[in-house]
Amino acid sequence: MRLRFSVFAFARYAVALGVIAGSVALVSADRKASFSPHDKAYYADPSVIEYVQPGLAFSVVSASIASNGTVTVDYKVTDSTSTGAALDQAGVTTPGPISPRFVLGYIAKGSTQFTSYWSSSSTNATTGFVSTRASGDTGGTTQTVAVGEYIYTFGNKVPTTFDATVTNRLGIYGSRNLTTWNLGTSYADTTYDFVPNGSKVTVTRDVVRTASCNQCHDSLSFHGGSRRSVQLCVICHQPQTNDTNGNSADFKVMVHKIHMGSQLPSVVAGGAYALGSTDWSTVVLPSNPERCTFCHQSTATAGATQPDNWKTNPSRAACGSCHDDVNFATGLNHVNLPQANDAQCTQCHQPTGTEFDASITGAHTIPTESASAPGINLAITKVTNGVSGKAPTVTFTIKDNSGAAIPMSAMTGGSNRLALVMAGPASDYGYTSFGADVTTPGYVSENPVPTASCGSDGTCNYTFTHAVPAKATGTYAIGIEGRRGLTLEAGTVIQQTTEYGAINKVFYFSVDGSPVTPRRTVVSVNNCNNCHARLSLHGENRNQIEMCVLCHNPTENDSSVRSSATVASDKALPPQSVNFALLVHKIHTGVNLASFNQTYIVVGFGGSHNDFSGVRYPAMSPSGAVHDTTDCAMCHVNGSESVLPIGKNAVLDPQGLLSPSPATTAACTACHLNTSAFAHAVQNTNSQFGESCQVCHGTGADFAATQVHAGL
Repeated sequence: MRLRFSVFAFARYAVALGVIAGSVALVSADRKASFSPHDKAYYADPSVIEYVQPGLAFSVVSASIASNGTVTVDYKVTDSTSTGAALDQAGVTTPGPISPRFVLGYIAKGSTQFTSYWSSSSTNATTGFVSTRASGDTGGTTQTVAVGEYIYTFGNKVPTTFDATVTNRLGIYGSRNLTTWNLGTSYADTTYDFVPNGSKVTVTRDVVRTASCNQCHDSLSFHGGSRRSVQLCVICHQPQTNDTNGNSADFKVMVHKIHMGSQLPSVVAGGAYALGSTDWSTVVLPSNPERCTFCHQSTATAGATQPDNWKTNPSRAACGSCHDDVNFATGLNHVNLPQANDAQCTQCHQPTGTEFDASITGAHTIPTESASAPGINLAITKVTNGVSGKAPTVTFTIKDNSGAAIPMSAMTGGSNRLALVMAGPASDYGYTSFGADVTTPGYVSENPVPTASCGSDGTCNYTFTHAVPAKATGTYAIGIEGRRGLTLEAGTVIQQTTEYGAINKVFYFSVDGSPVTPRRTVVSVNNCNNCHARLSLHGENRNQIEMCVLCHNPTENDSSVRSSATVASDKALPPQSVNFALLVHKIHTGVNLASFNQTYIVVGFGGSHNDFSGVRYPAMSPSGAVHDTTDCAMCHVNGSESVLPIGKNAVLDPQGLLSPSPATTAACTACHLNTSAFAHAVQNTNSQFGESCQVCHGTGADFAATQVHAGL
């Protein structure tokens, strides 16, 4: 075989061999800048980056369909760096062979969804059901225009009766194998809309954007990792496609059902929802499924051009995918109204109306977010007498959304409550005692309602009954939380009670005159809300990470409620640690716990049984599997996953393999639960000097947490 080398290709090989090492720093620096600390390429040798040009991207120059049905596409293949360097598809003049695949669909006149030109079918041997699946092209030929640009002629032809006036969407997806260079496999896809007769594209399908999915999934990747965009998915996942059990694989039906999962009426009634061989019945959506706009976004960054399709174009397929106990043919669970088609849906289900009515937005109103709630707005403006040995006085404000003061009398009775929580030092919560009468470890919570003095403007003063410890030093914190009960649609058949809460506020103050130093920031609630939309726990009381860590500290566990556990087996077990790092890591590890023969069950208020062992973390790996817990940056900020908590308070973990467990060991082994990981941690911890984890796993070390968790 004769190899053809361009000047640039030779330069890349020369760099790898060190021939022109003097020039490598400048060129490779530009390419390395294209990668973040969460990419393997970020840590690769600059010469490898310059030679390999990691990553993969497809782009379409043009596409056409001839009158005889022949389809051709002119496309380019580049790396994924800012330089967009051309790649050899064969993997000869540039490393890594590339395997592109092609799909094509069209939107028929009068339709709003794609139909594939080609499909395949299979028969269920048990039921005899014949399933249909949209399929891509096979048997085509590729012509090289230049390295990085190719013309592909489809092996299949479209029918000569094709409509040349409708929108067609071409999709390209594929992979590039770079495992030889320890850079894994790169995946990419792209789509291209065109009208065969050359007219401008005026009809499209753009209901949900990939960026909306990636809020939670990080990088959408299915079927081995090569399908990575909604725009590609909807070419095949449309009404034409179903599985061998008769379940629709239409995108809107499939996605609604998967995300409803355990909340599907059919599943609640004891059934199951599986698509193909995968059972999605255990899925618990991190956010409320009634929050349709969480996926159907119209924001500048992620917004689709048809974001309101969910409320302006209701259909039996879309609505029935979540409300799967409705039988539109008979009218069962549809106020006895059969629906033979979708023509009359909008007569009752108009886009907008009032809360809890039959309109689309009204029917999806989330009670805790009702616009009729007066609201609670809290702020701590100052702390006086907040010094060692003294009981601090807190000045705070409490107002509704109109700015009017909320009296203390409105914060008592029923589910109404207000609390001030004091903890410290902020450098490391958990082991401070606020008095022999305080049963909460490391913090004290007090109710200011009975004794707070308040002005007509909503400004209140409250003096704690517990003092800052006599020998306290450093920065302490006081947080405030509150909620109120609310009756909605009083006197009607849909009357219901709910709660609404205030945004927590935390105020830091020095107890010894030293500079005020707030608690370190490890994760951001904004990152939490990428999946949870509106993280609010403990009955609308707590919603800010700064507040959570006051109580979820290294010494906190569920011992105060375990004796009242509603499940007998829970009573027999030791208390379960709920230290924040351990709790969050274990919850998100979820389904992986079984492989270590472990569970994570927390007894909550009222003795409730909270088993997190089935949680499927939604972040996706490059190869297309959910539960990619290596993607630490989904939660962590500013590289904090590599800033190890060396020297911080040990975690009391009565149910764990090691208790007390040094801070870093507790955090890391909440995911790395195998006994060898514990043995490794113990071996590298000294009774005199503590943990040595940062030597190998700290920022900049050879096995830094960011590096070992980096994706492909």
